[in-house]
Amino acid sequence: MAGVRNPDQDLDIDIAALFAGLAGNWLRILVVALGVTAVAFMLASMATRHYKAETRILIETRESVFTRPETQRDADPILDEQGVTSQVEVISSTDILTKVARQLDLAALPEFEADGQVSLVDRLMILTGLRGDPVALPPEERVLKVFREKLNIYRVESSRVIVVEFSSEDRELAAAVPNAIADAYIQLQRDAKQQSNADATEWLEPEIADLRAKVKEAESKVANFRAQSDLLVGGNNSMLATQQLSELSSELSRVRANRASTEATARSMREALSQGASIDALPDVLASPLIQRLRENQVQLKADIADLSASLLDNHPRIRALRSQLADLDRQLRAEAQKIQSSLETEAESARLRERELVAELNKLKAESARVGEQEVELRALEREAAAQRDLLESYLSRYREALSRKDRNYLPADARIFSRATVPGEPYFPKVLPISGAAFAAALILMAVATLLAELFSGRALRPAQRYDGVPSNVVMPRDQADEAEAETARRQAATEVAARAEVEQADADENLVEDDTGVEAAAAAPMPVFTRGQITIEAAAEKLIAGGASRALFISPEGDEGAASAVMVAREVADAGLRALLLDLTETGAASFPMLESARLPGITDLLCSKAQFTDVIHPDHYSECHVIPSGTADPALAMRAADRLPIIMESLTTAYDMVIVECGPADAAGIGRLIDGASEVFVSVIEEDDEAISTTTTDLHSSGFSDAMLVTPVGYVPPYAPEPGRRSAA
Repeated sequence: MAGVRNPDQDLDIDIAALFAGLAGNWLRILVVALGVTAVAFMLASMATRHYKAETRILIETRESVFTRPETQRDADPILDEQGVTSQVEVISSTDILTKVARQLDLAALPEFEADGQVSLVDRLMILTGLRGDPVALPPEERVLKVFREKLNIYRVESSRVIVVEFSSEDRELAAAVPNAIADAYIQLQRDAKQQSNADATEWLEPEIADLRAKVKEAESKVANFRAQSDLLVGGNNSMLATQQLSELSSELSRVRANRASTEATARSMREALSQGASIDALPDVLASPLIQRLRENQVQLKADIADLSASLLDNHPRIRALRSQLADLDRQLRAEAQKIQSSLETEAESARLRERELVAELNKLKAESARVGEQEVELRALEREAAAQRDLLESYLSRYREALSRKDRNYLPADARIFSRATVPGEPYFPKVLPISGAAFAAALILMAVATLLAELFSGRALRPAQRYDGVPSNVVMPRDQADEAEAETARRQAATEVAARAEVEQADADENLVEDDTGVEAAAAAPMPVFTRGQITIEAAAEKLIAGGASRALFISPEGDEGAASAVMVAREVADAGLRALLLDLTETGAASFPMLESARLPGITDLLCSKAQFTDVIHPDHYSECHVIPSGTADPALAMRAADRLPIIMESLTTAYDMVIVECGPADAAGIGRLIDGASEVFVSVIEEDDEAISTTTTDLHSSGFSDAMLVTPVGYVPPYAPEPGRRSAA
């Protein structure tokens, strides 16, 4: 496995290849589409023509305002939405359809299957249970069943219009059936009204006869009771006793008021006369003509005395005579006032006597009025009963005469009218040859195009490897089947063999240059080292940088292929020999990094861990030449492992926690490919075998432009290990 890839970007769809597949198969697509169109055209041309016509009925009140009954003059009886929907069901009722079917003799037409004969296709549908056998039904029911299938009755939304629609193979019949149904519905409405009117007439006749007898009996009871109870009716249609009681009460009130007024006047005159006060202010005194004349003489005498007093003394005989006359006038005035007082008292006494008489008469009338009231209650009940029977009789008589006149004149308008009759259709509504052919051509083109695209996708010709993945080298293609996996295994073994052979050659060259003494390390240091022109560092320097810098991860990129994986292996062993817990994670496709460190290439590894086929204890293996641990590429299907690539960061975190240093060999990856494996304490190295390789320049440029400016070049050239690798060695000693 060369790296880790996003499962959503395992394979890309090559749009150009898809359309190239369409372009390469255009002739086949066109031929199939034209063939389907030709078949559709022939089938549509050979299909039986069907014609459709419709009749429209308006539900409205046809009764004229002049002939409408009195009880309905102000009302406008019309069906509501539910009523109109109910009329749709009435029109589609079995009675109307049966009547129309018999009227037009539909049983004689082949399309209504009255004889029970069906076509071969229908027979096959009957055998498979997709359709019922018409022979099992009576002929009339078969006709009605086909009739309903061809009939469509519906109400126009938000209106009182009902549409009767019928389709048939005969254009004349297509127009005749809805018109016949509409006429039958109108006639049904009239017959219903006629029947309702006849039923009302038959019911009213005996009811009117009974009511006449009841009215006569009720009026006789009223007359007999009035004669027996001697109830006399006065004005305003009230009982005479009650009217007299009312008049007597009014008279008593008037007498009492007059008596009280007279007594008050007499009392005031009596007090004025007894106290010697002036009686001039009393109205009754002033109203007396005699007193008025005496008052005039008194005024005249006072005027004469006043005139003479200006020239004569008070003891003058003339003045004394006038004063004597004035005193006589005063006595006359008082005497006259006393007479008026006496007359008032006499009048008050008469009023009291009249009041006592009226009270006695009123008490008698009260008793009489109570008796009359009881009888009047019973009389009113009898009169109400008679009036109710009379009103009901008059109402029934009016309705009976109206119903009888409508029956005789045959005037019973239906509450519906046909405002649009069906006409013979000029062209069939089915089949539409050109639209059907066009639709078949378009559908065939679309289906063939979809089938071609699916074939290209399923065959893999329209798929290409993704150009870039998160955390994976961009130029690695994962095997998709067993043949590719076998080929990858062969390549893995070859690359591992080459790495092992190169390591042995380098080790042999290093052994020849060693000086055989106790200071083997000093002799190795004295060996000639190659000159690096691109700033590469050695394996020892890379290991020292990782240990000194405290890095927890080291990512090695090998642009030159599997040979560069030796750098990651050597650095991992150096770190492990320094006493740190180190682990090498092999993300190459061929297993070039882990193969030289293990006994077998077919060991569980990272792919098995991603596919959940193994645990950590199953995929971590010891290096046979150092204390380093190794996770190989694994034996699971890489394509399945890529679907769980999102688990790789979690796995890296777990490994970083368990080990001091995790070294990842990514193979020929790029900057975008290692992004998912980077954390805060990571170092990036580029393994260099040959300085002049163009892949080195390309990779370093990509890393620097992506923000990995600290990436360093490391080379295994000239590296001399401090010991000869020996199988089973577990320490650096």
